[in-house]
Amino acid sequence: MIDSQSPGRAVAEAAARPRSSGLRRFLAFFLPVAFVGVFLIFVALGSWQVKRLFWKLDLIERVDRRVHAAPVVAPGPDAWPAISADSHEYLHVRLAGTYLYSQTARVQAVTIYGSGYWLLTPLRSADGTVTLINRGYIATGAHDVKEGAGDGQAEVTGLLRISEPGGGFLRHNDPAADRWYSRDVLAIAQVRKLGNVAPYFVDADAASASSIPEQQRAAAGEPLGGLTVIAFPNNHLVYALTWYGLALMTAGAGFWVMRDEKRRRAARPDQESKDGKQG
Repeated sequence: MIDSQSPGRAVAEAAARPRSSGLRRFLAFFLPVAFVGVFLIFVALGSWQVKRLFWKLDLIERVDRRVHAAPVVAPGPDAWPAISADSHEYLHVRLAGTYLYSQTARVQAVTIYGSGYWLLTPLRSADGTVTLINRGYIATGAHDVKEGAGDGQAEVTGLLRISEPGGGFLRHNDPAADRWYSRDVLAIAQVRKLGNVAPYFVDADAASASSIPEQQRAAAGEPLGGLTVIAFPNNHLVYALTWYGLALMTAGAGFWVMRDEKRRRAARPDQESKDGKQG
């Protein structure tokens, strides 16, 4: 008995065979390239996180040395252009001058004691330069004991901090209304016409902020100093392991897919030979 559909089927199979063969060749080339490319990307991301890990560990070590070192003279105008977070942040410094209490700026703060304000008061040195000193935290509704007071001599030790321009999270500073959400040195200095101002501020330590015992300061209207939080999130090792894990998974998936494809290619000639004999 003659199969009336055999000629038509043979023509269709002959027409489809070049397209199928071309697709297989394309996949045979594209899949290895794609897997290798993704694998290399994941390895590069993991290696970048390892680099960041060592950078972060070095930063933590440098900051720890600065914080616990004896205080040094605060950088003067000659050193201001070279000041950066990497080289100077949290440097333990000392300086002396005259507090301009009437020019104090209140900056919104959230601390372990609750919400309130940082009191940033200009300190004018003997050479006429001005440095903003964060005298410490005061609760919302509390009155600064120095509010309305005249200028006063002071010696300050504390940690050098880099200016925080712009504002806080989802809140922008409003210089016109004297409303501050970040310790933006330049903007505060411009509003108060302070002149030659250091490009950083200093978080006064507890001893510099007040001589009153801590438990009595809030009642006395004294700011609480020494509340600088030094924390550097360090999740780079976890990120690196994640990227390297994805790279290994990609390599495994690529090996499995290519092995399966190789088996199919090896089995295809036998199947075509059987089909030819049956035809």
